[in-house]
Parts: sequence; structure tokens; C-alpha cells
Amino acid sequence: MMKKKSIPASKPFLILFLCQIISALDVPLDSKLLEELSQPPTITHQSPKDYIVDPRENIVIQCEAKGKPPPSFSWTRNGTHFDIDKDAQVTMKPNSGTLVVNIMNGGKAEAYEGVYQCTARNERGAAISNNIVIRPSRSPLWTKEKLEPHQVREGDSLVLHCRPPVGLPPPIIFWMDNAFQRLPQSERVSQGLNGDLYFSNVQPEDTREDYICYARFNHTQTIQQKQPISVKVFSMDSLNDTIAANLSDTDIYGAKPVTERQPVLLTPTGSTSTKVELRGNVLLLECIAAGLPTPVIRWIKEGGELPANRTFFENFKKTLKIIDVSEADSGNYKCIARNTLGSVHHVISVTVKAAPYWITAPRNLVLSPGEDGTLICRANGNPKPSISWLANGVPIAIAPEDPSRKVDGDTIIFSHVQERSSAVYQCNASNEYGYLLANAFVNVLAEPPRILTPANKLYQVIADSPALLDCAYFGSPKPEIEWFKGVKGSILRGNEYVFHDNGTLEIPVAQKDSTGTYTCVARNELGKIQNEVRLEIKDPTMIIKQPEYKVVQRYGQVSFECIIKHDSTLLPTVIWLKDNDELPDDERFLVGKDNLTIMNVTDKDDGTYTCIVNTTLDSVSASAVLTVVAAPPTPAIIYARPNPPFDLELTGQLERSIELSWIPGDENNSPITHFVIEYEDGLHEPGVWHYQTEVPGTQTTVQLKLSPYVNYSFRVVAVNKIGRSQPSEPSEQYLTKSASPDENPANVQGIGSEPDNLVITWESLKGFQSNGPGLQYKVSWRQKDVDDEWTSVIVANVSKYIVSGTPTFVPYEIKVQALNDLGYAPEPSEVIGHSGEDLPMVAPGNVQVHVINSTLAKVHWDPVPLKTVRGHLQGYKVYYWKVQSLSRRSRRHVEKNILTFRGNKTFGMLPGLEPYSSYKLNVRVVNGKGEGPASPDKLFKTPEGVPSSPSYLKITNPTLDSLTLEWGSPTHPNGVLTSYILKFQPINNTHELGPLVEIRIPANESSLILKNLNYSTRYKFYFNAQTSVGSGSQITEEAVTIMDEVQPLYPRIRNVTTAAAETYANISWEYEGPDHANFYVEYGVAGSKEDWKKEIVNGSRSFFVLKGLTPGTAYKVRVGAEGLSGFRSSEDVFETGPAMASRQVDIATQGWFIGLMCAVALLILILLIVCFIRRNKGGKYPVKEKEDAHADPEIQPMKEDDGTFGEYSDAEDHKPLKKGSRTPSDRTVKKEDSDDSLVDYGEGVNGQFNEDGSFIGQYSGKKEKEPAEGNESSEAPSPVNAMNSFV
Repeated sequence: MMKKKSIPASKPFLILFLCQIISALDVPLDSKLLEELSQPPTITHQSPKDYIVDPRENIVIQCEAKGKPPPSFSWTRNGTHFDIDKDAQVTMKPNSGTLVVNIMNGGKAEAYEGVYQCTARNERGAAISNNIVIRPSRSPLWTKEKLEPHQVREGDSLVLHCRPPVGLPPPIIFWMDNAFQRLPQSERVSQGLNGDLYFSNVQPEDTREDYICYARFNHTQTIQQKQPISVKVFSMDSLNDTIAANLSDTDIYGAKPVTERQPVLLTPTGSTSTKVELRGNVLLLECIAAGLPTPVIRWIKEGGELPANRTFFENFKKTLKIIDVSEADSGNYKCIARNTLGSVHHVISVTVKAAPYWITAPRNLVLSPGEDGTLICRANGNPKPSISWLANGVPIAIAPEDPSRKVDGDTIIFSHVQERSSAVYQCNASNEYGYLLANAFVNVLAEPPRILTPANKLYQVIADSPALLDCAYFGSPKPEIEWFKGVKGSILRGNEYVFHDNGTLEIPVAQKDSTGTYTCVARNELGKIQNEVRLEIKDPTMIIKQPEYKVVQRYGQVSFECIIKHDSTLLPTVIWLKDNDELPDDERFLVGKDNLTIMNVTDKDDGTYTCIVNTTLDSVSASAVLTVVAAPPTPAIIYARPNPPFDLELTGQLERSIELSWIPGDENNSPITHFVIEYEDGLHEPGVWHYQTEVPGTQTTVQLKLSPYVNYSFRVVAVNKIGRSQPSEPSEQYLTKSASPDENPANVQGIGSEPDNLVITWESLKGFQSNGPGLQYKVSWRQKDVDDEWTSVIVANVSKYIVSGTPTFVPYEIKVQALNDLGYAPEPSEVIGHSGEDLPMVAPGNVQVHVINSTLAKVHWDPVPLKTVRGHLQGYKVYYWKVQSLSRRSRRHVEKNILTFRGNKTFGMLPGLEPYSSYKLNVRVVNGKGEGPASPDKLFKTPEGVPSSPSYLKITNPTLDSLTLEWGSPTHPNGVLTSYILKFQPINNTHELGPLVEIRIPANESSLILKNLNYSTRYKFYFNAQTSVGSGSQITEEAVTIMDEVQPLYPRIRNVTTAAAETYANISWEYEGPDHANFYVEYGVAGSKEDWKKEIVNGSRSFFVLKGLTPGTAYKVRVGAEGLSGFRSSEDVFETGPAMASRQVDIATQGWFIGLMCAVALLILILLIVCFIRRNKGGKYPVKEKEDAHADPEIQPMKEDDGTFGEYSDAEDHKPLKKGSRTPSDRTVKKEDSDDSLVDYGEGVNGQFNEDGSFIGQYSGKKEKEPAEGNESSEAPSPVNAMNSFV
């Protein structure tokens, strides 16, 4: 659709050619003028080129236009005149070209399919719309087909074809099951762009009978369902059992186990393919591969990079998406599918074509008779579009002749136009991928001058301000404007006036004598007109008596004055503000004509009070501060800041000193403590006052030191206990003579930014430090410890100089000396700098590792020669990482740890190692530039350690005399487990412990049945694992044998687990017993005899965070429940992590962090599920009443946003489905006990399963007038080709 921005208005024909005028002739936005000027038609709104309509609703084909006189409208259909009067179903809106086809009263949308074009015509020309292709949307049914079950072997690939019916527009495809739930997709199972479901390799869990492909047609708001597809996956075990059952004992049988396979592309096929996409569209490339393990897809562009910020990966990186493609995106894109056995690739050659797009669209042209002009129409595309012109909707070759017009390819040249040359021209740019159509009119106007500014308009301006006198005009040809002062005055010229192109006269500085009458004259060849305006100059408003600073005692009275002077013809208004806000609404504040009085002053009245005077032309303001002090005992004395000093005098003028004297102001009952002297440098920093010195309050003269080349002014501020006075009036100015600089720049440094340069920097002297004009710097340098002369250069007033071509990291002697036009500063001191650093050249050698124990190792290395460091030695970095655990023999993701050792150290300790593991390390030297090469990797192993506690201990199946124990191996075995040690003892009702029994259990066991126990007896169990080094931490648990085969109820806290960091630990546990238990956590240092520390747990939570722990310390912990006879859990022992030196570990890879995040995610998921269930039970769906009345759970509502189906949680939802098929043999859904289907969610619209198994559910809330009339698989031919050309 061709878009044109317009300005809305109540009368469209009043808005003329203002948006797109290219001419020296401008038309002002004057409503009266606009009503009188003629204008060719302009299309303001039209339907899109490709207009897909809902066949159930009226068809509205829009065509709106403006012009003067208002245009008339006509239409063509499929290239011939469309007689609207002969079709009773078609009407045209009044004062508009918009057509309305009445479908809802018997019309058929298919009968109005075709190509439509609108023409808007008046006496000045004709504008045409785009070709508007009308096509009714279609949602045909699925063709009947017999679907055979898919039987596939585990690990093989599989493709389930959807093959949806071709609709208009194409449908959205998704796969769901019988429960209307979306089928989960992953890197292994995903939907392709064509809607097919691809399995890279099938697993036993893929077996199901309800793979259903759905097609959603958004335009008609219907959903079609394919018949369910059955998939049976044979696992190798079940396949071997089947083969064995059918063969004799003498047969050799056995299916091969699931074997891994290298990737094979499922789509696209072959090694290469091609793809054509249009400029500005979205490019979608897809690669789906089979293989086991599941292949991973990677995309590259041959000979280039994927475009940044426009490239996205979708469908688990199987789809490459590039938005807003251009010709530069053409090229070969390679997808690579890889797994552990190999890889396969496919190259897609992408060619980006382009439908026509504008370079320069033709713009409306407004000319005067006899003028020249051009219409330019330039477009680009791939292939290059052809340009053709039409005049008033007719090809220009057969249009009426116009001698002023000449067509030159993409340009129409107009020479010496006349009024009859007015017309609307159409430019059409077309190629095989589309077309562009633009209307542009040529409007030739012959109009005498008009002045739009009202006559005798009065302008009022404050003296010394600019005055702008308007003379808005129009005429064709463009009039010339002249200004006169007075009725018979001479024409205005000269620099004191500014003449604007829009006719406005500007007087930059209006004075009293500027008052008077001014005449504006506009003339062209068709006439002349003039207009008079008046200018009055007003006196500025001034505050001649400003409010002053006040100090008032609490409960006293204070008054601020604000006396003004203003022009007698202006009416001023005075507003008082407090702290830039309105005065408090308090009767204590009395506003008079010239003052503000505050009665009974309180502390809240302290602040800044502002008097603002406004007139219609200007505004002035003045402020004063009110300070409220406590009332002193009698007699009442008013304390205030001192008055400013006055009568400043300069005497004894010398080159570097001067004497300043003054007379103090009134101290206002508070003695002056000191005077502050400030100075202004009018030469370097005018208007900025700096602190000079201060003297005691008894002194009124001071000898001031001066600097050369400064234009001094001084002022004095008096200070007492109340505060500072206002500054005194400035003294007279005193300019000191110039001299050579007294000092050199400070903070001179030499630091290289590159290996071959030296950057010399310094702090520039301030303005008054220059002592004279022409401040420069002499920068000198030479290499240290080398018999070399100084190299010097004089630079401007900058703060940096770069010496290039230096050796890498060598010391230099540097000095920077200031100079000006009068000479040099004293000889500067030398500083030592260094040229730029480079990365170290060699790695530390002789790296040795001494393993101290199972968690600590010491690493030694030889220092590198200092010459090879090539920079400031900052230290050494040790990179070390765990290769594998010797007990598990399984590799894991390598997480490198880094320890930095400052200075020239040659050894370091590696803490926090894992026992019985294989590690590698290397060492690198570090300077200011970065790290040097790494030493060869050094392999070392840590010895065995004691294991961690078993991961869990569960006691199940209690009987009268036995208990079953189950346990998990330690999370960190830290060696080869040799055995488990189980100790247990009975506990009586007073919590006294009985004799302890110990059992040694082989390391390969994971359960044990304890027999011959006493019935109805509580036992406490202690369980730990052992390696050859010793026993690990134990885990405890309690259990009770039953009495009379009835499980007793007793409170129990078990499975206490800890996840420890450096300074805190997460404690969690499981609780069985009465509700609303109040838990507490006790902890202490393991092996210590100190009392247990106790922390109360808020609420009935089963977790707690212990904070403020000491790093690298072993702690004991137990959990108890108050009110349960002091019942506590067994003890658990944990160790906080050591404080690491510069260890770089990503917190996101830590186990405790991952566990905590998983727990949070699980809680959020549970809350969402509960909220969803409660919402559904709350009857918030529009089908709730039907759901309550009919409880058939087979059909559930569809979510309109993504095409899936929701769930409900009413009691009836858990009923099993009816046996057999979900639908009767005729594939329709019968209403038995429920109306709760997709039909109900469309507020009564018909929906059914048709005989081919497709589902048509209307969910828009609209009712069709007629039922569906059979299968719509055969469609009428579409005129879509008309979209890509213009007739």
C-alpha cells in the first residue's frame, strides 16, 4: 500500500498541497485562503494492494481523496469500468469513494474477487489509487488419507508429515496431543518450517498414538485437525525379547544395541540449495539433522560475517533468521551439524532481490504561469524497475498534448507553464516482484497578492528588545515585499532592519523613536496590496527598592519591601513566593501594595522570599533571605549579619604587592570576627571571584601579594557569628606587569601507551600562573644511563606530548619547563619515566609442585630474567584446574582457577584442592601490559582423603523386629571406598542411650536389613564411609520398630543437609510430625566444648541460612523443634570454604547456587500451578456456566494467543476419557453431557469435526449466517499476479 502522510482537519478539501510542495511558492495555512484556492485531487487513504477479506463480513474498499472543487469518484474492476449503480449489493459512501459490498445480506464474497482501482477527478485533474486485489480468505479441509502407524527402532530418525491444506493466507501449524496440550520440543524433536515434526533420533518415550497436526487459519478464525498419527518405538531390550520368543534355542539371535551415528541432514537434502528472498523481508534458513547423539547446528556465512543486530537463531539453532535483509546479505550460508562421531554440512546460496523502492518519489508542484519546474521519479530494485508515466490516469503517450511538458525517462520537465497545464501525474515503477505508484499534481495558479496579517494590528514591545512585525502574504507569482514607516515614508533599508523571507520585519533593538505606523506593500504582475500595523515601545518594569536580608527574633514581626517602577500603560501584578513556592495559607502573611509583612514569626518562616512583578510584556524578580533567631532575654537585641564594608582603596602599588584598605559596615550587634578578601582576574577569568586571604575583624588594611599579568579587582566580606555580609562593591582594577613564569608544571610523568612510545604528561599552569602572554612548554627527554644529549621540543599550552620510536620499556629522564613571551621559568627538576611496556617474552621455568596434603599443594618456579619482563613486574599468576577425579574416572567441564602472587615471589600455596584428583597447572609472569606465555602444563595428583558423609540414609519397612536401611554413596568419596561403618543403639523414653553396636559393611552395598531388634523401640543410627585414609563424616538417623504391626506416629527431623560457602551455610531438613512446629537451629565449632549457639527459625520453614561464619572452619549443626520434649535431629558436620586469594570462580557454576536457584524455580512453578487451578475453579472463563451444567472433559477451550488449549481444574476434569475413539464414526462431536467445546468459546458459533477428521472451530465471537457448504478444497483462481504489475 502506498502511504502518504496527511494533516487531519474537519474539511478535507481545506488541506491543500502543503505536505509535498517543491517550489519557491509557499501557501500559508490560512483557512480563508485555502477555501478559495483550486487544487487537483490527492488520494489521502486507500485499501492495501493485497486485500484479503473475511468472506462472512461486508467488504469495505477504501478510497478517500481531497481537492478543490471536491473530486468525484469512479472505479474499475479487472481493468474495465465498474458500474456501481447496476449492483444492488454495492454502495459508495457519501462524499467519498469508499465502496461497501453487502455480504451479510446475501452477497457472496467470491463473486467480488478481482482487481479494483479508484479514480478521483475534478476540473484540475484525476488521481488514481493502487491496484487493490480483493481475495476472500479460505480455510479448506484436510484431504482424506490413510495414516499407517510408524514403527521405528530406538535411535533411528523419524519425520511426521503434516501437509496442511493450502489456505489464504497460509495457516499456522502446531502439534498437539489428544489432551490439547502442545507436544514438547527440544534439540532432538522439533517442528520444521514446513510444519513437519522431525525426530533426530527416537527414544522409547516417543511412543504414543496421538501425534496430531493442527492448522490455524487466523483470518477466518478456524482450526483444522489432521487425523492422529501413531508412533511405536521398539527399544533394543524389547526387540531382543521378541526375537528370542520366536526363535528356537539353537538359533543365533539378538538385535544390535543402539549404536551412535554421525549426523545426516533430514532437510534440506543434498549438499547445496538456493534461496531467493526480497529486500526488507525476513530471511529464514533451516537445517535439521538426524544422528545419535543429537547433532548440534552451527551457522556461518562463507567469506563474511553474519550481520550483527539483525541475526537471530530459532528452533534450537536449527533456523537462522535475518531480519530486514538487503542485497549485501546475498551469499553462501553454511549450516554444520555435528556430534561426537562427525559432522555434515549444507550450503544455501541466498540471492536477495528487491521489489521497487523509492529513491526520489515525485512531489506535488505548485507553479505560477510562465514558470518552469520538474517532476522527478526515481526508484531502485533488483532487477532495475522500469519507469512509466501517466497523466490524469491515462498513459502519457496517449494523454492530451501539453506543449509545456517534456518527458525525459524518470523526469518530466515543464517549461513556461500555463493554467491549463494543471494535472495529476502518476509515476509507476515496476519489476517482476512488484510495483510502486505515486500521484503528484502540477497546480498552476495565477493569484494577485493577498496580505493575511490583520489590518492595523498593534504590536507592543519593551524598549531595547527585538520587535517583529508580521506581513503574512500569498500570491502567484510570488509577490515582492517592501516596508515603509508612516503612510508616506520612504522605503526601509539599512543594517538596523532585518527582512525575513516570510515578509516579517525585524527591528533588533527597538527604541522609543521606533514607535509609529509601519506599512507593508506586496506586489506582483497581477496586482498590489498594502497593510498597516502599529508599533508601541514600552518602558521596562524595574524593582527600585528590593527586599533586603532580614534577621528577626522568634514571635516578632518582619516586613519586606518591593517598590516597582513600570510603564504607565501597563498593569503590573505582584506575586510573593517563599522558597520558590506559594506563600503559606496563613493569616499571619499580609501582602500590601509594596510590601510583605509576616506577623508572629515562627521557625517555619525561615527561608527565601521572592517578589515577582509581571506585566503582559515582561517580568522581573528580586529575593531576600529571612533568618529567624531565638528571642534573647531582656533587653531584646536584634542580631544580624554585618553590613558590607565600603570605600575600598588601593595604595602602594608595586609589581608584586599592593595595599588594600576599607571601612567596615555596621556589625549589627554581633562583633565582626574577620574579613575575607576576594579577587577577580578580569583578564583570564572575568566574573569569577577567588579567595585571596582573610584578616582579623579589628584590621582594616592588608598588604596583598600579586602575580604578574593579572588584572586585579578586590572585594571584602565581613563575617560575624550570624553569618557573612554581602560582598562590598569591587575596588578599582589594577593590572600587574608581565614577567617570565615563576614555576614549572607539576605532576610530570612519563608512561608509554605503546611498546614504541613515551607519553609525557603534566598539569598545565593556570591562567594567572602564566605571568604573561604566550604560555608554552619546553619538553626535554633523554634515555637514562646512556651517554646521550637532551632532546627538546617547545609545544603550545597543552598537557601532553608523545615521543615515538622509543625502545621498549627503558627509563628516561624527563623535564618540562614553562616559558612565555618574556622568558623561561626556573630550571625544572628531572623525573624518571619509562617507555611503553610489551608482553613478557618468556615463561617461568622449573615449575615444581609439592603436594602437602589432599587439599593443599605448594608450587615453586624460577623467576624470569627481568630483561624479558619488558615492563613493571607485577607478579605471577598460577592457573590450575582439575583434570579428573581419580575415584570417578569421569571428566567434567574444566573450570580454571587463578591465583595471583604479587611481586617477585617464586612460590605459592594452592588451597581448596579436591582429594584423590588429577590437576594441571601453569605459571605466567605479569607486567603492566598483560600476561606472558604460560609454562608447560604441570600434572600433579592429590592423595586420598576421608570421604564426605553418605549422601542420604533412609530407614524404611519397619516391622516388629527389623528395619531396612538404604543409603547413597558419598557425594565426594575423595578416594576408593573400603567399607561403610554402621553404629546403632536404642533410646528409651527418657532419651537415655543403650549399648552401641557396630557393623562393618562392604563398600559395594547400598542397603541392609537389620533383624532381631526389639519391638516398639527407638534406635539411633550413626553411618559413615571409609577410605584407606580413614572415616568420613557421619550421618545420623532415628527410627522405631512397630508394635502390633501398627506404625506409631512420632515426630522426626531427618536428612539434615548443608551447603556451605566461605562465610555462610544453607541448612535444610525434612520433618515428620504434628503441624505448626517451631524449629530452631543450633550450631558450634566442631570439636569445641563451647555451648551451642541457637537461632530461631521464622514460621514453619524447613530451611535456614547461618551467616557470619569463619572461612575454612568445621562446624557442627543440629535442628530441633520446640514443644516436642526437646526433640532434635542428629548432628551434621560441615566445613566452610577457605578464603581464596584472587580466585576467579563463576558463582553460576557452584552447586549450592544451582541448587538454590532450582528450589526457587520449583517454588515459583508450584505457585503458578496453584494460581492457575484456583483461577479456573473461580469461574473466570466465559464458558463457566456451560462447564458447570455439562461435565464432558473431552473438548477443552483453545487459547487464542498461541493456538494451544487450556486446562480446567473442576472436579469433573479428572474423569477418564470415554473408551474407544474420541469422536463418532462420522467425525462429528455430539453434545451429550457437555457443551464445553471450542464452539462454546465462540459464543455459539458452529464448530464440528468434519468427515475427514478436521476440526473447524470458530472462536471470534461472530455467528455465520449460513452453515459450511462442504469441502472447499477446490478454489477459484486468484488474481494475485495483478499485484506485481500495474495496468
